[in-house]
Amino acid sequence: MKSAADVWEKVKSLMEGSMTAVSIETWFGDVEAVALEDTRLVLCVPTDFKRNIIRSRFQSGVEAALKELFSFDVDVALLLPEERDAYAHQAATPGSPKSEADRYTFERFVVGSTNRFAYTAAQKVAEEPGGAYNPLFIYGQSGLGKTHLLHAIANRVKQLRPGFRILYVQSEDFVNELIGNLRRGIDMQGFRDKYRQVDVFLMDDVQFIAGKDSSEEELFHTFNTLYEQKKQIVFTSDRPPHEMLRLEQRLKTRFEQGLPADIQPPDYETRVALLKNKSLERGISLPDPVLSYVAENITSNVRQIEGVVNKIMAFQELMGAQVDVETTIRAVRDILRAKENFLPSAETIIQEVARFYELDASAITGQSQNKEISTARNVAMYIIREMTQLSLAEIGQQFGGRHHSTVLNSINRVEKMMKTQPEMMEIIRDITNAVNSAY
Repeated sequence: MKSAADVWEKVKSLMEGSMTAVSIETWFGDVEAVALEDTRLVLCVPTDFKRNIIRSRFQSGVEAALKELFSFDVDVALLLPEERDAYAHQAATPGSPKSEADRYTFERFVVGSTNRFAYTAAQKVAEEPGGAYNPLFIYGQSGLGKTHLLHAIANRVKQLRPGFRILYVQSEDFVNELIGNLRRGIDMQGFRDKYRQVDVFLMDDVQFIAGKDSSEEELFHTFNTLYEQKKQIVFTSDRPPHEMLRLEQRLKTRFEQGLPADIQPPDYETRVALLKNKSLERGISLPDPVLSYVAENITSNVRQIEGVVNKIMAFQELMGAQVDVETTIRAVRDILRAKENFLPSAETIIQEVARFYELDASAITGQSQNKEISTARNVAMYIIREMTQLSLAEIGQQFGGRHHSTVLNSINRVEKMMKTQPEMMEIIRDITNAVNSAY
């Protein structure tokens, strides 16, 4: 389904189960689809009399069919011919383009048993910012919808309170902006005003703040300022606060004083709904056997489901193939591959280690004996050994031709540190997650 007209035809066919063909032709035969917006189908009805009948008798049925199609609520707007002209003119008038974030709404979030609590809490926060659930701390694995909920909160607050100042930031951007200001000697007051003079503060992936002293200090004071003024604060993370071993206790305490809400991987029913939703957004309708096959085999996260839909759509367009289970298997064979079979390159791991320690990759692979660089080098060697099938000698080649005994000593050092320093275990986990995300 690639247009509003396609959607409208599908809606009418779904309504055949509750209406006779004669009734559908009588009341909907001359109704035209005008546009399909994010959460609204716009129709044109020839007379005011017919519009009133459709509104009073059939609109709820039309919207129920739309929800069956998209797995989220889609409203129906009924225009008369003269109103259609005004709508077309308005749509053609240049305006500010929508960002990708504007598409992340509560209506487009597919709710299931594994994310309902976080979804409901986010809605409550958006409707009553600064109320009982402050801060809201949403946590779960990557790709389960945490960022979607952050943007949904922002979009709902914009609707309900247009004058509110809303700030969304990824924790890494917060850290990089702070470091840039400190290095350039820029007055920090502008930085602080930016983050502390808002009504809603949304930070994504806050776990990356842990272990960065200056960033933790700034976030601590930002949190206190906003909280004392009863401004809404929402964080997302890949783990609950008590598992952030490198995080300052005072920040950990503040994260925990609000409402924690976890998101788990979607269950089968939610995966089917997500597949249906994502495929229809991209203009294709997957038959039930295909939905079942993919939902049974793709279980990890929403992003992987989106990747499957994109691959199926590309396969259909390029190969002209009918979408059935056999075609689906061929189209997504590489995506269905077991995750553990994925072997990242040594270069990818070195880049992620360098990013974590805020170093150049060349420094890690070089000859410097600086303590921080040596630690990063040891960590890189350990992770390469764990995540790839490279031999000790081959790993040594990645680091300027170091001898295999040197590599083994580095790996042993990291293993000893992991036994005595829980923070090292968390560092390895963070970098490993980053490497897997790069896949």
